[in-house]
Parts: sequence; C-alpha cells; structure tokens
Amino acid sequence: MESWLFLGVILLIALIAKNQSLLIATVAILVLKLIPHSDKLLSLLNKQGINWGVTLISATILVPIATGDIVLKDLLNTLKSPLGWVATICGVLVAVLSSKGVGLINQSPEVTVALVFGTIMGVVFLKGIAAGPVIAAGITYCIMQVIQVVTNH
Repeated sequence: MESWLFLGVILLIALIAKNQSLLIATVAILVLKLIPHSDKLLSLLNKQGINWGVTLISATILVPIATGDIVLKDLLNTLKSPLGWVATICGVLVAVLSSKGVGLINQSPEVTVALVFGTIMGVVFLKGIAAGPVIAAGITYCIMQVIQVVTNH
C-alpha cells in the first residue's frame, strides 16, 4: 500500500510541475503494478531499465548519422573549436561517471532511494530532466572516494 501512496504523491508532483516525462513514467509503473503477478516484470525493469534507456538514447543520438544529417566532416569541423573539444571531454567524463554510477548502484542499492529523490527534486523544482541518476551516482562515487582518501589520512 505504501508504494501506491508514494507513487501517487510522485504522480501529483508530476502533474503540478507539468513534467510529462515523470508523469508518463509514473503512470506506466502504476499500470504495471495493476497487472496481476507483475513482480517479475517490475524486477526485470528494475534490473535492465537503465540499460534499455541508454540503448534507446544511444539509438536516438545515432539517427542524424543514419539519415545523413551529420557526417564525418561535421565531427572534424566540430573538433576545430574550443566548444567541440569541451563537449568531447564532457562526453568522456559523463561516460566514465556513468560507469562508476552503475557500479555504485549495483554495490549499494540503497543509494538508489536518495538518487531517485534528488532526481525528482531536480526535475520538479529546477525544471531538470530525469536523465541524471546514473551520472549522479557516478558523481557520488567520486565524492565518496575523495572523502575516503581524506578521512583515511
């Protein structure tokens, strides 16, 4: 019963904040919960959802290449500017942070609660996008590594 109330509160927040992504995601989970014996499906989504999401985002990013809207020449031209280099470096950093984040989530699943809460807060109150929990986990991992090094000396 508590999960229904919690999801209901999130749904209400999504409605008030007019956040379509959070609204659709919450409704989808509520509908899945209505399906008898959906525990296995929810468990599968919990375990594989991030991977599926990354795959979908990756496919979306590749569409302009597939349609010819972005060609190799565009990449080479981009790398001639500071913006292109900064974007490339940020892409590398995000990939590394995401890998550390997934590792942290697997190692300490309890951190997921705080990451989800922080993501919802950012989405609702700061008009953010819910694409950051894995990156947030990676940043958390890096900060915790620094704290561990500082406190062990």
